[in-house]
Amino acid sequence: MKKSALLFLSLMTSFTIMADNQVVSPDGKIVVRISTDEGRPHYYVAYQGQEVVKSSALGLLTNIGDYTQGLVEKGFESKTVKDSYSMANIKQSRVDYEATEAVVRYEQDGKPAMNITFRVSNRDVAFRYTIYPKKETRVCVVEREASSFALPDGTTTFLCPQSKPMGGFARTSPSYETSYTLDEPAGKNGWGEGYTFPCLFRTSADNWVLISETGTDGGYVGCRLLNEQGNTYAIGFPQEGEMNGIGSTTPAMALPGSTPWRTITVGPLANIVETTVPFDLVEQKYKASQTYTYGKGSWSWIIGMDPSCNYDEQKRYIDFSAAMGWQSVLIDAFWDQQIGYERMAELSRYAQTKGVGIFLWYNSNGSWNDAPQTPIGKLNNARIRRQEMQWMKDNGIRGIKVDFFGGDKQPMMQLYEDILSDANDFGLLCIFHGCTLPRGWERMYPNYVASEAVLASENLHFGQGSCDAEARNGCIHPFIRNTVGSMDFGGSTLNKFYGADNKRGTVRRTSDVYALATAVLFQSAVQHFAMAPNNLTDAPAWAVEFMKQVPTTWDEVKFIDGYPGKYIIMARRTGDKWFVVGINAEEQPLKKTITLPMFEKGTSLTIYSDDAQLNGSVKTVAQNKKQQLTITIPCNGGVVITNE
Repeated sequence: MKKSALLFLSLMTSFTIMADNQVVSPDGKIVVRISTDEGRPHYYVAYQGQEVVKSSALGLLTNIGDYTQGLVEKGFESKTVKDSYSMANIKQSRVDYEATEAVVRYEQDGKPAMNITFRVSNRDVAFRYTIYPKKETRVCVVEREASSFALPDGTTTFLCPQSKPMGGFARTSPSYETSYTLDEPAGKNGWGEGYTFPCLFRTSADNWVLISETGTDGGYVGCRLLNEQGNTYAIGFPQEGEMNGIGSTTPAMALPGSTPWRTITVGPLANIVETTVPFDLVEQKYKASQTYTYGKGSWSWIIGMDPSCNYDEQKRYIDFSAAMGWQSVLIDAFWDQQIGYERMAELSRYAQTKGVGIFLWYNSNGSWNDAPQTPIGKLNNARIRRQEMQWMKDNGIRGIKVDFFGGDKQPMMQLYEDILSDANDFGLLCIFHGCTLPRGWERMYPNYVASEAVLASENLHFGQGSCDAEARNGCIHPFIRNTVGSMDFGGSTLNKFYGADNKRGTVRRTSDVYALATAVLFQSAVQHFAMAPNNLTDAPAWAVEFMKQVPTTWDEVKFIDGYPGKYIIMARRTGDKWFVVGINAEEQPLKKTITLPMFEKGTSLTIYSDDAQLNGSVKTVAQNKKQQLTITIPCNGGVVITNE
C-alpha cells in the first residue's frame, strides 16, 4: 500500500514538472513548451493552437563547458511580470507590458551550469541564457550558441542576406544594406553568410514569425541567422573577416553573465508591425544628461552630394530648415575640410539665431575599412573623441551622425556603446550609418536616435534601379527593418530628379503623396528629409505644407492592411491627430475599403491622393456612419488621411 502511494506520488510529481514546463501568454494565445531530451534542452511555440516554431535546440558551448548536452533540469519557476514605461522616440509613447516569465535551472555534473529565462507576452516569445561560475573560473568565452528556430513545412521567407566582410564600397561591408528576397521557400543561406536581423517568415496563411535579438551591448557580439538545413535556422556569430580581421568572432563574458535576448514575434501581421519587444526586455543603462528633443531637419548631401558641404550651401539649408519650421540641418562628410572648424562654429551660431540645430557627420574609422571621408580618426579614440565632443558642446552642436562601422564583433559593439555614453556626457544625440541593427538601444541609451541598417535613400541618388524599386522596398521596411528599431532612411524628397538643379540625375518614380506617406511610415524621432530649398517654389504647396507639419514622434501605431513588398496601409497617432497612410508597389492600382474606427462619424478628414498619372491632390470629406473609406492607390503612389 505504501509502495503504491509512493508510486502515485512520484507519477504526480513527474506530471506536475512536465505540466510546469509550459509557458502561456497572458491572453492564452501563445504556448511555449520547454523540454530536456537526453540532456539536451529544446523548446516549441504554438500560436492559437497552430505550430509556429517546431521543437528547436537550446544551449551554449563555452570554453568552460558544453551546455548543449549532458544537462539535468533542476528547477522551473514561473511568474507574471509587468512593466509600464514611456518613451518619446519609439513607435508607441506609452507601453504597458505584461508577460509570463519562466526560469529553467540546469545542472551539469551536480553543479549549477546555466539558466534559461523565457518571457511570453501576447505577441512575443523571448529567451536568454545565464551562465554561472565553474569552480574558480569566473569568465568564459561563448564559442557557439545552439539556439535554433525550426519552422513548419511550407514556410516562406522574407530575408535580407548578410554580405561577406570587407567588400563593397571601400571594403565597408557588412553594413546591413542589401536587398531583401521575398516569398522564397525556406532552406537557403543567403549569399552563403546567412541573414541579418530581423528575419520574417510566413508559416501559414494567417501566421507570421519575426526573429530578432535585443539587449546587445559591449558585453556580447551582434548576431545573424544561419540556415542549418531545410526549415531550421540558427544563431550565428560575426564573420572572421569583419573589422579587417581584428578581434575574435566570439564574445567573452564575466560570470555570472547573461546573453542578449532572442526574440520571436508571432501571429498576424498586426503583431509584427506593432510589437514593442525590443524595448520591453531592456533597461536604461545611464541617465540622460539633459532632456533631449527630436524633430525634423534638412540634408543637402542626398541631392547635392559632397560638393554641397560648403559654408554657403549649408547656410542656405539652415535658412530652408527655418522656413520649414524644422529643428535641424545635417551637415555631411568633408565638412572639416570644405568648411573648417572655425567657420563651422560660426555656422552653428548663425543656425542658433534661426532656431536650428546642427548634426555633424563623422567617420567611425580606426582600422576596419578604407572609407576616406573625413572627419576621420576622431571617434575611435576615447581621448580624441571626448575633446571633439567638448568642442561640439562649446559650439552648440546638437548631434552626430557616425558612419562606416566595421561589423558586429565585440570590440565594435563596445565602440557603439562608448560613443553613445561619451556623447551623452556632452549632450549630443547619436545617429549611426553604415552600421549594425539597433537592438533595444532607444531605451538602453537615452541619447540614441536611429540607425540606417537598411538600403536607404542614398541609393536612390546612385542608381536608377533603386528609384525603380523604391515603392517595393518602401513596402518592405514597415514589416521588417522598422518593426524592431528606429530607421534613419533620409527620404521623402519632392524633387523630380536627384540632382542639385532638379533637372538631371536619377529620376524619382514615386509620387509626391508617396513622399508624404513615407514620412509617416518610416519611424525615427529625428528625420532629415531629402527635400531641397527649391521645393519651396517648385513643389506643390499642399505637399510642402504637409512636410512642415508632419510629426516625427508618435503615441500609437496601428496596422491596417498590407503584404511585404506589395502594399502597406497603417496609422500613427500623435495626440488627438491620426495619420492613416498607404503606398502601393503592385502594377495594378490598389482599391480597398478600409475601416477607420479612430475617426468618429462626421469627422472632417483631409485626404491626399493620387490619380492614375500620379498627380496628387487634396480634398476634404466627412467620415460616414460605417467609419469606412474606399481608397485607390496607383502603383508608386500613396494616400494620406488625417483628421482636422
